[in-house]
Amino acid sequence: MKEKMKKLSEILKMIFGYGIMICLFAGGLTFFGYVAALIIGGDTAQAICLFIYKTVVPIIVYASTCLVLLGLVSMYLAGEMALTSKK
Repeated sequence: MKEKMKKLSEILKMIFGYGIMICLFAGGLTFFGYVAALIIGGDTAQAICLFIYKTVVPIIVYASTCLVLLGLVSMYLAGEMALTSKK
């Protein structure tokens, strides 16, 4: 049973790692979107910023939240108690 939990934990950690990497990359791309909007200016810049703020950012936040939960589950399946205090 422990072997299956470890194997499942390794798969979940791999999904967690790649998912968080994608979320961080997407968050970095939003920076370049805001810089482009700053350079363009006017109504087009406003449309770009609203699109990023109302469409892209919520997806990144929800995805990263779900991935963090997945990472916590994988840690506990592996037997790691990372969020507990030890004396």
